[in-house]
Amino acid sequence: MPATPAQLSALTAQLVALRDGALALEQRFAGELAAIAPQRRDSARNLLHYLSVRHHDIRALQQELSALGLSSLGVLEPHALASLNAVIDVLGQIQGTAPGAGHPSPPPPPVDFKSGPQRLREHTQALLGPDPQGRLVRIMVTMPSEAATDAQLVQNLVEAGMDVMRINCAHDGPAEWAAMVDNLRRAEQTLGWSCRVAMDLAGPKLRTGTLRASGRVQRLAPQRDCFGRLARPGRVWLTPAEAAEPTPSDLRLRLEVGGGLLGHIAVGDQLDFTDARGQAHCLQVREAQGASWVAEIEQTAYVEEATSVTARRGDESVGTGAFTNVPEVIPPIALAVGDPLVLTRVDAPGQGAERAADGTIVTPAQVHCTLAAAFECARPGHAVWFDDGKIGGVVAANDGERITVTITQTGPKGAKLRAEKGINFPDTPLAMSALTEKDLADLPAIVRLADMVQLSFVREPQDIAQLHAELDRLGAQRLGVVLKIENRRAFENLPRLLLASLHRPPVGVMIARGDLAVEVGFERLSEVQQEILWLCEAAHVPVIWATQILEGMAKTGAPSRAEVSDAGMSVMAECAMLNKGPKIVETVRFLADIIDRMDEHYSKQRATLRRLAVADLED
Repeated sequence: MPATPAQLSALTAQLVALRDGALALEQRFAGELAAIAPQRRDSARNLLHYLSVRHHDIRALQQELSALGLSSLGVLEPHALASLNAVIDVLGQIQGTAPGAGHPSPPPPPVDFKSGPQRLREHTQALLGPDPQGRLVRIMVTMPSEAATDAQLVQNLVEAGMDVMRINCAHDGPAEWAAMVDNLRRAEQTLGWSCRVAMDLAGPKLRTGTLRASGRVQRLAPQRDCFGRLARPGRVWLTPAEAAEPTPSDLRLRLEVGGGLLGHIAVGDQLDFTDARGQAHCLQVREAQGASWVAEIEQTAYVEEATSVTARRGDESVGTGAFTNVPEVIPPIALAVGDPLVLTRVDAPGQGAERAADGTIVTPAQVHCTLAAAFECARPGHAVWFDDGKIGGVVAANDGERITVTITQTGPKGAKLRAEKGINFPDTPLAMSALTEKDLADLPAIVRLADMVQLSFVREPQDIAQLHAELDRLGAQRLGVVLKIENRRAFENLPRLLLASLHRPPVGVMIARGDLAVEVGFERLSEVQQEILWLCEAAHVPVIWATQILEGMAKTGAPSRAEVSDAGMSVMAECAMLNKGPKIVETVRFLADIIDRMDEHYSKQRATLRRLAVADLED
């Protein structure tokens, strides 16, 4: 049934009220708008208009508008006020009245249906570089350490489709970063293509500390078939302890031998020793490589530090030595639901729980927590997550030096916590700056190399202001700033973070889905990343979709179906980030092909109706 005049009038009144609210919010933030860069002020106004509309539940209004064949306001983001005005205008034409008759005339919208999306595209180009050939979504790739020494790897990545080189400043150092960028610039000259450089500040480190070693031992083992029969001897790299040589890539077992013994042996000799279990073993010397040797072993042995070894040629001894520099064995901390775990402020090696004969815990497991702010802010009842959410717990007590956590979630067989694993306190308002002393020390090198700085663990607008001030001090106003949204506080503060970032463009946002999923809950990740995309589009700020995109393929060369589907959805952002891995070049090429295909079906979050070959019924 057609709508009645009363229904049309009511719809108009609702829309005008939404528009009035949007304009009122803009007025309340007039002071903040005045501080924003003039070229981004209209984007900030649009963000405020969008936030005002999204403050309401308009689902019933959307259904009524859709029933009339009108826009349901489902694509407000890049041009919120223009969308409201357009629907109000059409309702006025249907009623035969002036648009919004009886209501004050609104000011012109800051952006319209053409200029809104165009602003986002221009801002993307300013931060991430020109549109890549054949697609709109850029590809960012995290550099492995080898990128500093392997120029061909960098060139292969650019040729495969890398548009932004990401350097994580938590690893390597200024010399290695500079070498990576030098390799990139040479690749650009060779290929005639352009690639931006993004450098991540390390940020405050919230991780587990070191664990106590239980000894030094190296396990040597052959390969066996499914019946336990010898399939292939274990191949061992024997290298002189006095001048150790790198282990060849095709060998995984290594022993350093002291006492000059390796200078006296020959192919066919036998090296006899007794392992940690008191069992006699021998290594058969097979070939020489430089000052080192390759030997084989047919039985599993456990070699301890300083184990004596004797070289024999037939029945004759040709020398003795000892195995040295045997690697430390660092057992992880075993945890089960209900176990206590103590986080210590003091940086001492952690260790597992001590248990009585009946299995009861005498001394709980403990490990160092690297962030001092946790000891100042965590309260009983606050959630704690370890190792990307694999282990969960709740704070039971905190005396300022030791946080006692009760483990509430592990795998079905318990969990093992290792050194250098991430810790998340999603409920805890951590009082700390996103910029650390290391970050401040790294910035002079970064500004000489980077096109953009990625701010890790941002939480408050003050974090952005501090980074802007440091960049100004270094004369690096040209650099873009990317906000990494990786904790709950950053997500909850996103509107204010966006307004603060617009003070000085160019700016972008990274959805760091790994930590963010832990902080907001895995069940909320899809919802949260969608909300981030909406808000950033309203602010005309480009988004980088990051963490675990095609991670299986980058590591093994074979993507899962779920990874391919996830990669396809990256077209909702302006850039997709890949992490490093042995198969990263092939993965970049694979992702570029996916994006190229999906670009034809989607523009941001809107389906575009290109011709579908499958729709042809005449064939």
